[in-house]
Amino acid sequence: METGVLTAFTPWASLGGGVLLGLSTVMLMALLGRIAGISGITAGAFALVPDGKGFLAEGGWRVAFVAGLVAAPMVMGVFGAGEIAQTVPDNLPLMAVAGVLVGLGAGLGSGCTSGHGVCGLARLSPRSLASVLTFMASGAVMVAVLRHGLGG
Repeated sequence: METGVLTAFTPWASLGGGVLLGLSTVMLMALLGRIAGISGITAGAFALVPDGKGFLAEGGWRVAFVAGLVAAPMVMGVFGAGEIAQTVPDNLPLMAVAGVLVGLGAGLGSGCTSGHGVCGLARLSPRSLASVLTFMASGAVMVAVLRHGLGG
């Protein structure tokens, strides 16, 4: 099993990504009055029944947002961004359990890292600050356990 993700840090690409993330977050709030929380957007995009406000008003933009997340790496490939070399652990059961736990945590925490970390902190939300501190502490504990405890 591989132990991590191997990518080269590039400050310009990171700066560009941060600017685009910030712009998309501000535009979503300004144009639709919505917070760019990916778990909520994805849940709404795949909802079986629209909430009565009309699919294009409530669901269509969500589907477009998720489609953009999926299409962006493909578009970057077309423009010559090349492949990003990374390794992913091949322990599928562990990855499945981790995915379920992340989903449960997003539900219990009333949002995900993007909703709380990007949007909530920008709005100076105390609940988002508590959530982000909890995410960070939990992540640090899990890294310590997996690298030094279970994963050796």
